[in-house]
Amino acid sequence: MHNSDVDQIRGATEVLYRERQWVPWYFWLAGALFSLLVAAQFALNRNALWFFGPLIVVCALAGWFMVWLSRTVVVVERDASGTRWLSVDGANLPHTVVARSIVVPASARRNALGRQLDPAAFLVTHGWVKEHALIVLDDPEDPTPYWLVSSQDPARLLEAFVPAER
Repeated sequence: MHNSDVDQIRGATEVLYRERQWVPWYFWLAGALFSLLVAAQFALNRNALWFFGPLIVVCALAGWFMVWLSRTVVVVERDASGTRWLSVDGANLPHTVVARSIVVPASARRNALGRQLDPAAFLVTHGWVKEHALIVLDDPEDPTPYWLVSSQDPARLLEAFVPAER
């Protein structure tokens, strides 16, 4: 594909909302402390090489793990035809199949993920992101009743995705 083709494809969509769900700072701190503990165990009664070698390796592995945990990206785009698309973890949803939507606050999170959860629902949730956007679908071709997506700012996410409801 030529650069002009790529530019044309990118120009066909407009990003209305984007968030990456990074792990919180205390996960990084725990990874650093774990790395120090493992390196100290290797270096017990040995020279400094036995400390710094494992420290570098375990820090690199912990850093990779934190980035891997933070891989979830929530994107709302509008294509050339005006359709808004919600993309999460490789799944795409057009705004035309949304019946209604609501913000699930942190206080209602336990209920939304507990007994009231429909097993056929599409879930993207993380323990460190406390609020969610609940998007109820009205699509006879899709057995999924709703999407429950964790978001750092679910009101802004829903405003970008289904502004007519807000």
